[in-house]
Formats: sequence, structure tokens, C-alpha cells
Amino acid sequence: MINIPKGTKDVLPADSYKWQYVEGIARDIAKTFCLKEIRTPVFEHTELFLRGVGDTTDIVTKEMYTFKDKGDRSITLKPEGTAGAARSYIENGLGNGVLPAKLYYIIPAFRYERPQAGRLREFHQFGVEIFGAKGADTDAEAILIADSLLKKLGLQVKLYINSIGCPTCRKAYNKALREFFAPHLDELCYDCKTRFEKNPLRLLDCKEENCKKINANAPTILDHLCEDCSAHFESLKSYLALAGVSYEINPRIVRGLDYYTRTVFEFVSTSIGAQGTVCGGGRYDGLIEELGGNPAPAVGFAVGLERLLMLMEQTGVEIPCNENPTVYLAGMDADCRKKAFEICVKLRGNGILSEIDHMERSVKAQFKYADKIGAKYVAVIGGNELEAGVMNVKNMATGESESVAFENAVEFFKNK
Repeated sequence: MINIPKGTKDVLPADSYKWQYVEGIARDIAKTFCLKEIRTPVFEHTELFLRGVGDTTDIVTKEMYTFKDKGDRSITLKPEGTAGAARSYIENGLGNGVLPAKLYYIIPAFRYERPQAGRLREFHQFGVEIFGAKGADTDAEAILIADSLLKKLGLQVKLYINSIGCPTCRKAYNKALREFFAPHLDELCYDCKTRFEKNPLRLLDCKEENCKKINANAPTILDHLCEDCSAHFESLKSYLALAGVSYEINPRIVRGLDYYTRTVFEFVSTSIGAQGTVCGGGRYDGLIEELGGNPAPAVGFAVGLERLLMLMEQTGVEIPCNENPTVYLAGMDADCRKKAFEICVKLRGNGILSEIDHMERSVKAQFKYADKIGAKYVAVIGGNELEAGVMNVKNMATGESESVAFENAVEFFKNK
């Protein structure tokens, strides 16, 4: 027997409606905010992620699925959605059209990491990217989209924001970080020692306990922001206040990707027993130019669908299932089953969820099956009913029955 690869998961029919519900809410929210869907390839040239995500990140150094194709080109299954969307923005000249370009996507992504609850090697994201607008009002809008989604799904979350500055103020901050971490260099983990020279800001994102203890006393970026970045951050706070979105400033948020500048944010679950980051994002004004395009500001976020569904289950959020049949048509013999088939075709043609017997079960077994699939009604057609042109319709919740003429079936079930 061939088993599923480690770190992947089948979504079975019993659960697929939950995914459709979350994805449907995400699409509705995107539509409300006038976002347009973009679909990019599952794999890209590896260089896109080396330049876009950053060669000091865990994603690039440890987690990417990279291979050579038959043309000896290095190809990578996308580990996140922003770099591909940015590449598409450049390649298809979206910057020459109506700006800002407000995009969203629902994608599979791939990272080779240790599988755990809510984190798989193949996972799925709802992501938003807004290209071409530099103001803090756009940052606030991205945050509002995420906030609207999480609240609509019934999740209790807390918003944390920070600014990690621009290349100008980052230079002074990196110097301050190196001066702080230099005396502790021998105490840092291997990865942090590597990052010390290349990108000291990444030291603040380390999850090793010893490194986290050292990080607690590190200088904060907010004390090193240039005048423009400081003004941008203050503007963001004012827009969030206008929108009525509460937040807390967390100077330790740096995010795990190198392309971020200025605003970064995270939504963290506050439900008992469900702590953890639910959604993260921020501004990345240098990414388009880094990938070879004309300089363009950008902001976005991504949220993992597996994690959303896990948190909804943990916190008791009920997801409605609208896939159960309105009516199951049960035929007693071959002729009756043919009539049931004919009526079923008409019902489905009018958008009524209908099912019939395909297994030649007895009527008793058909009732049991109808109950298992959650049918609201069972319409029985026997010899007498076939002759009279009616079906005996039973309400499965109340047990009440009534006769309905074949020609009235559509009208009868349309509003049930």
C-alpha cells in the first residue's frame, strides 16, 4: 500500500465543507474590500525566493522544496505567496495599470519542516497583496481585511504592531544590535551566529530559549526609527484608531522574511488553550525593485487555513454544513427507481439538493442511508404511488408525512 507523504493531509468529504466555508468567507471579505484574485504557478525559479524571501531566512536555508528540472534549471515549490505575486506584478505590467493593484490568493504552499498541529509540509494560505500605495492608510486597510476575516470566522484575536524601519534607519539599528549581541556571541545558537553579520535583525526572531532570553534586553527598533518611518508609524496608529481597531505595540515583532520594511503586524489568538500567531504581514517597499521591477511600495499579509480551522475547532466555532440533501427519493422497485431518477433530474435542474438510490437497497435500507447523509425529507415511490402519480414525503425531523403530486415536486421542495 502506498501511504500519503509525511507532512501532508487528505481533506475528506466529511471535512471539505469546512474548507469551503472558510474560503468562501475569505472571498467575500476580499470582494468587500475590492480585491481581485491572482493565481500564480505552484513552482517558480529558485532565484525568485533567494532574492525575494532572503537567503538568511529559515525558509530558504532549511525548508524549501528545491529540485532540478529536465532542463537543469533550479525549481522550487513556492513556500509562500508574496514573491510569486510580486513577480507576476512585474512580469505582467500590473504597475502600468490602475493603482493600487489590490490582489488576493488562496494557494497551496510547501515547506520542509517538522509536522505538528496546524503546521504541515503542504499547507494552504489566504493572502493579500496591495501594490503601488505608500501611505499608512494602506497598511491600516490590510490590517482591517485580516481583522474582518478573523472576526467573521468567530475567532478571538489580539493585534500586535511594530515598525522595523527602512534601510536608512535599519543601518543604525543593525549596528546597535551587533554591539549588543557581540558579548553574547558564544551563547547564541548556530543559526544566530550566522545571522549576526548578515542580518542581525533576524536574531530577534529566534525561537531558541537561550537566544530568546538574551533578546529580551536587546535595543528596540522604535528607538532608532528615522523621521519618515516614525511619522509613518504614528499615521498608522491614527488610522487604526479611526477604524476602531485596538492594538498593542510589540517591538520584538520582526517577521521571518527579509523583504519586510516599516510596518509589521501579527494577530495572536487570545482563546484559552489556543495561543499562537494566526496571521502575520506587513509592508515590503523594497521587494519589487529587488526582483527587477521599478520601485513600488507594497503591503500584505497571509493566514494559514489549516491553523484557522484548527483554532475554530479548538474554540468551539460551529461551521454550518449546507451540503446535506433536501430530499432523498426512494424507489421500491426498478420502475419506481426510474421515476425517482426522473424527478431527481428535475429537482437538481432547479437547484434543489436531491439524491436517489444507486445500490438497489430495500426501502428500509434507503431510509437508513437517507438519515446518514442528513436528508431533510424522504420521498417514497412505490407501486401505488407510481399509479396515482404521487410520492409519500416524510419529514425526517418531525416524522410527519404527506402526499405530493409528481408535477408539484419542484414547487414543494423549492423553499424547504
